[in-house]
This record gives sequence, C-alpha cells and structure tokens, in this order.
Amino acid sequence: MSIAIGLARTIRTMPPTAIFGVLVILAYAVVTIFAPLIAPYGEAEIVGAQFEPWEGAFPLGTDSLGRDMLSRLIWGARNTVSIALITTVLAFAIGAIAGLLAAALGGWFDLILSRIVDILMAVPALIFTLLALSALGPGVVNLILVIAVLDSTRVFRLARATAMNVMVLDYVEAAKLRGEGTWWIIRREVLPNIAAPLIAEFGLRFCFVFLTISALAFLGLGLPPPMADWGSMVRDNASLITFGDVTPLLPAGAIALLTVAVNFVVDWMLHRASGLKD
Repeated sequence: MSIAIGLARTIRTMPPTAIFGVLVILAYAVVTIFAPLIAPYGEAEIVGAQFEPWEGAFPLGTDSLGRDMLSRLIWGARNTVSIALITTVLAFAIGAIAGLLAAALGGWFDLILSRIVDILMAVPALIFTLLALSALGPGVVNLILVIAVLDSTRVFRLARATAMNVMVLDYVEAAKLRGEGTWWIIRREVLPNIAAPLIAEFGLRFCFVFLTISALAFLGLGLPPPMADWGSMVRDNASLITFGDVTPLLPAGAIALLTVAVNFVVDWMLHRASGLKD
C-alpha cells in the first residue's frame, strides 16, 4: 500500500514532459518485449514487391526487398533498443566500478586508469569505433564491446569525480578508522550518496549509445542483415525521399522520439535529485 501511495504521489508531482517521456518509454518497452506477437510478418520475410505504397496489407508499404515496413519497424525496436540497453549496462558496469575503485584506492591505480581513459577520450569516438569495427569485423558482440568500452570512459570520469568528493567526508574517514574494507565503504557509504547523478548519467549514456548504434547502422557497420535496425532502414530507403515518400523518416522519427523521451525523464530526475523547487 505504501509503495502505491508513494507512486501516486510521484506521478502527481511529475511535470507533463516527464509524464510524456515515461509513457513513450513504456510504449517502446512493450513493443520491444512483444515484437514477435505484434509484428504482422517476420523480420526478414519478403511479402510483396519492392516499394509498395501504403495500403491495406502493408499500412506503411514495403522496402527495397519487399519486406513489410511496419514489421521491420517493430523488429527494429526490439533489436536496436535491446542492444543499446545491453551496451549501456555493460559500459556503466565497467566505468562505474573502475571509477569507484580509482577514487577509493588512489595512487598508481588511479593514475594509470585515468591516463588510459584520457587516451581513449582523446580520439573522436565515432572514428575510433569505425576503426575498431573495421579491424574486428561486423557483428553484434563486437559492436556491443567496442561501444561499451568507449562509453565507459565517460562513466568513469563521472563516477571517479563524484566518489572522490565523498571519500574525503568525515563518515567515510570514520569507516576507515573502524577497519571497514574498500568494497564495504564503496557499497555502503559512497554509492548511495552518488546514486542520483549516476542514474541520470545512465539515461544520457543510453541516448548516446542508441544514437551511436543507429549512426553506425546508417554507415553500414551496424547489425548484420537481415536483422532490422532503424539506422539501416533509413539508409536502405533514403532514395524514396526524392519521390516525396516519407517512409525513410519513420525510423528516423522513432529514434528521435525515444531520445527526446529519455531526456525528458532524465531532466526530471536531475531536478528531483537537486532538491530545487519550481
């Protein structure tokens, strides 16, 4: 009962933009989870002629191979969003753990990790990703690993900076004097006090990872065919724009809508965490 009351109170205090963002995220989550049940056709199933118009059996027409665009959009949500989420979780785990350990241990450990991160961040992320994927070859696993390692550098910087501010406080010093271990201090004293900025950063990282995967797919280094993803759908159907067909804008709009929704929710969470009042 108390959880329901707290949830109702939170919803009442949410601004319209945050409510919109939450509803959009929930809708995307439903489509992602139940894509096999929602999609009229299979992911790679050829069901018609090339570039059929929007009508009856094909509400959004077909693509260059005769695959149903509506089904491809739904399967693209499942593939793009789920892979972006997995990549973000991995990047966050690597960056947050390394950043917290660097702040807690200091010394040479902190120095070495910080210099490695500086080197990785000195190279433009998209160029580094393109080079790495060209060397390793395309594939879902390589895509996730490369993007996760690069994005973990941003998480490392935030986790290290916020954790170092907490490590110098009196209650942390008291825990050290009691003989508490490093992991206990990180888990019980540091992490709860930096959770708000880390949660907000998770939302922002998801947006950047999501856009990066879509950009790589547009450049031809995304998910391997015949897997559907929104970036490659824009590239494959871009020629239709010259004929006044808005079909290529549908996956682009799906990318933009989710990005805006996540940013709305992240802004609201940061506002709540800051303690500011309207």
